[in-house]
Amino acid sequence: MAINKKKEDRNLLGVFTRIVLILVSTALIVWALPGQTESRLYYEVGRPWIGSALIADFNYDVMRADSTIEREKEEITKDFEPFYVLDEKVEQRAIDDFCNNFTEENVGSLYIYKDQIVRRLHAIYSRPIMSATDYNSIFETDSSAVIKVSKDKELSRMHRINVYSESQAYKTLFFDEELEGHHSQLNKFNLENYIRPNIRYDKVRSEFELEQLLGNVATGIGKRVEQGEKIIDRGEIVTDTIAMKIDSMQKALSSDQAKDNKTIFANVLGQLLYVLMFMTLFTIYLVKNNKNYFNKPRNILMLYAMIIIFPIMVSILARQTFLSVYILPLAMVPMLSQVFLDSHTAFITHVCVTMVSALAINDSFVFITIQLVAGLTAIFALSDMSKRAHLFKAAILVFLCSAITHYALQLIQTGKLTLDDKAYMVFFLNGILLLLTYPLMYIIEKAFGFTSNITLFELSDTNKDLLRQLSEVAPGTFQHSITVGNLASEIANRIDANGLLVRTGALYHDIGKMTNPVFFTENQANVNPHDKLNEKESAQIIISHVSEGQKLAEEYDLPVVIKNFILTHHGQGMTKYFYIKYKNAHPDEEIDTDLFSYPGPNPNTREQAILMMADAVEAASRSLDEYNDETIRNLVNKLVDGQVNAGFFTECPITFRDITIAKQVLVERLKNIYHTRIKYPELNKDIPEENKDQ
Repeated sequence: MAINKKKEDRNLLGVFTRIVLILVSTALIVWALPGQTESRLYYEVGRPWIGSALIADFNYDVMRADSTIEREKEEITKDFEPFYVLDEKVEQRAIDDFCNNFTEENVGSLYIYKDQIVRRLHAIYSRPIMSATDYNSIFETDSSAVIKVSKDKELSRMHRINVYSESQAYKTLFFDEELEGHHSQLNKFNLENYIRPNIRYDKVRSEFELEQLLGNVATGIGKRVEQGEKIIDRGEIVTDTIAMKIDSMQKALSSDQAKDNKTIFANVLGQLLYVLMFMTLFTIYLVKNNKNYFNKPRNILMLYAMIIIFPIMVSILARQTFLSVYILPLAMVPMLSQVFLDSHTAFITHVCVTMVSALAINDSFVFITIQLVAGLTAIFALSDMSKRAHLFKAAILVFLCSAITHYALQLIQTGKLTLDDKAYMVFFLNGILLLLTYPLMYIIEKAFGFTSNITLFELSDTNKDLLRQLSEVAPGTFQHSITVGNLASEIANRIDANGLLVRTGALYHDIGKMTNPVFFTENQANVNPHDKLNEKESAQIIISHVSEGQKLAEEYDLPVVIKNFILTHHGQGMTKYFYIKYKNAHPDEEIDTDLFSYPGPNPNTREQAILMMADAVEAASRSLDEYNDETIRNLVNKLVDGQVNAGFFTECPITFRDITIAKQVLVERLKNIYHTRIKYPELNKDIPEENKDQ
């Protein structure tokens, strides 16, 4: 009863988790989607209209293009002459301060120049003096700029040559011939303190005048589109006037007058139902075909993250006019799904992302068609991604197939053979961005704990640090690992398991033996250090190669999937040699079997089970006295059947058919390794000598 209760609780938790995933992903996608009235109609001036006939549903005024209006406003702002106010009191305060400070007691013999300096100050203040900040912002960027200076309610337009900056005014102070030779002495008295800006920026008036000018920019062209009027039909060329009508309709649809609460509610409800349907169907597919993914949070997180992120990115691009949505490499979704999961899930995920993203696109048929073709091409092109070149090839094929599909649709819709150069450039950029899949794979591997085939190929390079060290420190173990890897990968290929994964795992499964290499028979040379130890000590040293291997795996940052091969290649088996030897020596003693047992766990994947079989058989085959079909077959059957009977494979999804095939492969390969041949008949001694060579 308790077991059934726990099972029911797990099932309820699983159902609850799936419902939450569906609802959360639906809510996020719909939140990001543009409303129906915000969707952008795609067109290019001078190109044929590829959509269906566009009919006005309501009356609206034709407005000028936003870009044209903004350009005019920018010109007005650029040419605007800001307002400044002259403060005549600044001059008097500056001269008074100078006279108070420039006394005979303070300056001595230079006092004779006081009146001359005062006259120069009066001359300088006869022109406007601007602060350094204002002067640079206005005149340094545009030497022809003009400002308007207000004095006694009169406005004067002044150019750069009529205005001083603070530094220019200070230099002008010494233009007088009588003062020219006394710069250094006069500078000691900080004469720059008496050069002060005497005009200030009139922010209120400037902003008011600018707003008035900007407000006078015409937004309409004086034309009106009536309800039911045809704006453009399929195949017609989009002119500037038609473009303004299309843009004006979209502006009107987006305005508050064109929308009411009922319309908004219906729009959002429709989007919710649409996205909810696809998210539900996607989840049902996973439950029916890949239920084990829900036991691996990383798989689910990656899939649902892509389904949420990519439609949001499409929605963002659909709201602007600068970039085309086709520049976004949606084919990245099936590529990543296939590399880390499987091709069927990759296709279903891509279909879901494409269909949901299409809500943000006005011409959804073209979008869906091109994206489905790109996704299928990516899946076929990456059926075996073992090199970087495969990704480059996939990007090229996706570009070509997308461009051809676009051209085909253009031929169907317009009936014209002209090439849309701009569209093909977008598809080319899409292919370039698709190459970002490679660095993104690395990020996903680190974030979600996946291991790609490219990473496995890199790890299986025997020149890598750890494997090279293994070949130097424990050459016998290194050769054993290579042989086990070859045996295991062939078994995996025969039963449709991951041959590359199990081969890479085999190369690392015994790295722990590097700690005490001479204690393992494959590394010994006529000297056995176990002769000086008792059975318990020997067993612990042998068993420790698993934990030592884990330490090295952590040190060299090996992926979790490789670490699991190190842990499970002996499962919870025993060091039978030392156990039996100890039991024979102590027949009456109750033995603690844990002292002779590996900590496990037992294999939980088909690949781990394959490695366990290949490892045990390869190691034991070295002890055979005679190598022939019978001895090898008996050895394989004895070891593998013993593992099955011991329950080592009860926690992994390997079948009896898989095990039977594995035994056949092991027998075949070991016979080849040890060159077993048929026994040649001996020549009958009674045959005459002259006939023996015939």
